Amino acid sequence: MLEIREGVFWAGAIDWNLRVFHGYSTPAGTTYNAYLLRDELPTLVDTVKRDGFGEMLGRIREVIDPREIRYIISNHTEMDHSGAIGRLLECCPEAEVVCSSKGAEELRRHHKRDWRFRVVGSGDTLDIGARRLRFLPIPMVHWPESMVTYSEHDRTLFPNDAFGQHFASHERFADEVPAGIVDAQAAKYYGNIVLPYGSQVVKALEAVGGLDVDMIAPSHGLIWRRPEDIARITGLYARWARHDTDPRVVIVYDTMWHSTEAMARRLYEGLARENVPAVLMNLQATHISDVVTEILRSRMVLFGTPILNSRMLPTMAALLMYLKGLKPKKRLSWTFGSYGWSPIGFKEVEASLKEAGFEPAGEGKYVPFVPDEAELEGLAETVAMLKAKLLA
Repeated sequence: MLEIREGVFWAGAIDWNLRVFHGYSTPAGTTYNAYLLRDELPTLVDTVKRDGFGEMLGRIREVIDPREIRYIISNHTEMDHSGAIGRLLECCPEAEVVCSSKGAEELRRHHKRDWRFRVVGSGDTLDIGARRLRFLPIPMVHWPESMVTYSEHDRTLFPNDAFGQHFASHERFADEVPAGIVDAQAAKYYGNIVLPYGSQVVKALEAVGGLDVDMIAPSHGLIWRRPEDIARITGLYARWARHDTDPRVVIVYDTMWHSTEAMARRLYEGLARENVPAVLMNLQATHISDVVTEILRSRMVLFGTPILNSRMLPTMAALLMYLKGLKPKKRLSWTFGSYGWSPIGFKEVEASLKEAGFEPAGEGKYVPFVPDEAELEGLAETVAMLKAKLLA
């Protein structure tokens, strides 16, 4: 088993085949990271998804007899991290489950068992030998009971889902893969799971900011161990939590008979001529979670859809419903598309974007049936307006 610090071992499970997690695509799979602290009172920080129990147990057995485990820390009760606790307790029935008060409530609800709980609060500590573990709550990053565990002895932060990525690989450390890959996976994870909780992330960063951290060991993906990598990911989290964006545009659309697509392409070409960074995304070929990843760093989003039965297309409806839950802030939107008998369906698009937290950049552009060349050329004026709004 891999020793990530002296006496600290990675005991997780790799899920090579996961392709969807909570509604967003995970083409690179994921890991469920658990960490074994070998000390006078052996302690496991988090467990894994239930079907990864055998893999985790095998790694633990490489270091100690599982019966020696005295504490199982549950930083977050979601089943991809707590699912194996029950089976592990069969091996070490005297172990205590360490969690927040809400964590104990939620573990009881999930597992229908009343285990031996040790409830901890902000600043509480647990001595396990050479190590004193400190616990800090990070509520709503991304569940109410979430907390982090910090080992001063190892200068290591175990933040569960914070700073993680859905990324399955043989490598365990972020510096072992190209920075662009791990940063992209971290951005996708933040955008699709943590984005609604920006204010809570700011508070969490403040709470852990005073700790002496040489390693961040999240519960998904790769471990951050180099100072420059730790600085980069914490800086990115601070930026994302503030909803800071770049002056770039996402054009996302679906189309029936290519009318909306023609408008989308003309908008993209116009922005390119104006040297405005833009990305063009067709919902027939792009998963909504990948759209969100682009939205995470973009100041403006153009939404295009035709009208079907007086409504937007279902793909666009799914994206907007998803965005309502994620609640991006400090972003501009603009709408466009084609219609047949009535443009009434665009009112629903505009209302959905308002509910999702977008600020309209201007009145949308809707054309009946097929746009003619004059209407497409007229989008140049729209591009000029959008550029001015983007850079204002």
